[in-house]
Amino acid sequence: MTTTSAEAKRPGGARVHVQRFGTFLSGMIMPNIPALIAWGIFTAFFIPVGWTPNADLSTIVGPFIHYLLPILIAYTGGHMVYGVRGGVVGTIATFGAIAGSDLLIAQENATLPEDNQLGQIHMFIGAMILGPLAAWTMKRLDALWDGKIKAGFEMLVNMFSAGIWGFVMAIVGFYPVAWFVNGLMNVLGAAVNWLVETNLLPLTSIIIEPAKVLFLNNAINHGVLTPLGITQAAEEGKSILFLLEANPGPGVGLLLAFTFFGIGAAKASAPGAAVIQFFGGIHEVYFPFALMKPILILALIAGGMTGVTTNMLFDAGLRAPAAPGSIFAVLAQTASDSYLGVILSVILSATVTFVIAGIILRATRRRDLAAEADRFAAAVSQTEANKGKSSAAMDALRARTASEEEAEAALDRLETEAETGGQLQGGIVPTHPVHNVVFACDAGMGSSAMGASVLRNKIKKAGIEDVTVTNKAIANLDASADLVITHQDLTERARLQSPDAIHVSVDNFMNSPKYDEIVTMIQAEGVR
Repeated sequence: MTTTSAEAKRPGGARVHVQRFGTFLSGMIMPNIPALIAWGIFTAFFIPVGWTPNADLSTIVGPFIHYLLPILIAYTGGHMVYGVRGGVVGTIATFGAIAGSDLLIAQENATLPEDNQLGQIHMFIGAMILGPLAAWTMKRLDALWDGKIKAGFEMLVNMFSAGIWGFVMAIVGFYPVAWFVNGLMNVLGAAVNWLVETNLLPLTSIIIEPAKVLFLNNAINHGVLTPLGITQAAEEGKSILFLLEANPGPGVGLLLAFTFFGIGAAKASAPGAAVIQFFGGIHEVYFPFALMKPILILALIAGGMTGVTTNMLFDAGLRAPAAPGSIFAVLAQTASDSYLGVILSVILSATVTFVIAGIILRATRRRDLAAEADRFAAAVSQTEANKGKSSAAMDALRARTASEEEAEAALDRLETEAETGGQLQGGIVPTHPVHNVVFACDAGMGSSAMGASVLRNKIKKAGIEDVTVTNKAIANLDASADLVITHQDLTERARLQSPDAIHVSVDNFMNSPKYDEIVTMIQAEGVR
């Protein structure tokens, strides 16, 4: 049985499935971002329009994008499903898809005039399909003869079964998968070109910005935008698609609006969050600010549309994906002729979001203050009702003698206690000793790393030595975790991965009051 400090609302099944799908795609792409960065550096320096053109070194660019990157993605996807064995089989299958795609393009080019030849289609989507699929089918096949192989023949069977199945999956990749991916990329490419030619590309922000704050963006970004953007960048030297989701402008604009016009803990934490989001590239830190007042998503959409429009007007783009979405990463990947457009897109998108969010926050400020007071008083009264008596502490809280930030933290704890019928008594009830604390998010690299750093410092200051604090992707959670901390929108998925751990839901990785409760709980248990 697991215990949470605040029960997260159970998200809808479809939303959880989309999040998990996006996380899986992210798990294949994110570990290989360094390779994409390296490819971007090669293109920046050595292609004919690069900073230092070099005919010899530029020959690395084509094979790098066409063979190495899809193979790396396929291996990563296969490894996620079935370890090294799955990675190897997935790689073999993907190479078949690459060869099949090239043959289809060559056959079609044979019927076209020389001035209208088709370019290569890079098999990123094929790799994201075949890597996991080949690994999963290999795993199922191995299960068929598990324990039935005679002693001394294990290596022979293992080697030949993987080789034979790799051969079969390469043929599957060569024919149906290559045909499917080529057709899909042509359709998606035509759709993007139509959006650009009709000046409708900014409308994508209507989908992308809400998807980001709901943790659904990975499926869009890694499943569609990154493969299309890489293909476009390979042909034109840059792509605007890399900026549709990575632009840090809307997020920092929202956080600045809270800095100047917010109230309570949100106002206090917004400046630090803005620094982390804009310079560190961890966009997740602004999601709770949008979710606490969903109408602010309109400000994010307006800012996103402004950024996309600016990049379209200046024909700006990046050479490769900017990951994480830091202003430093964005500028590092900016094409040599796009600096003005990219910088303006960030500034203008931040400005538009700031203005609209500021107007909304100012217009609702009085109502928010009244609602906060009512919510606080109700939580105090409910706590007293649960305990069956009043107390000096409750009277002091009702008097609001604490600062805004302390009151907000106390309010969160009181509401948790009220919701659980007074069972928590102001803290987290452990079901077992806690030695291994894990922060988990989609990719396991951004917001979870930040939260882990915050809690690690608190535990160190408390003099606790026998507790480790790490960060992981939700997909990588296992039975070793004693306590798992996630954003409240991701807790349900974390429970599925690590059902025996204590689960704590937070709405802000930066300064959640739950961290102090965790430290207090560990100290009380004597886990040192």
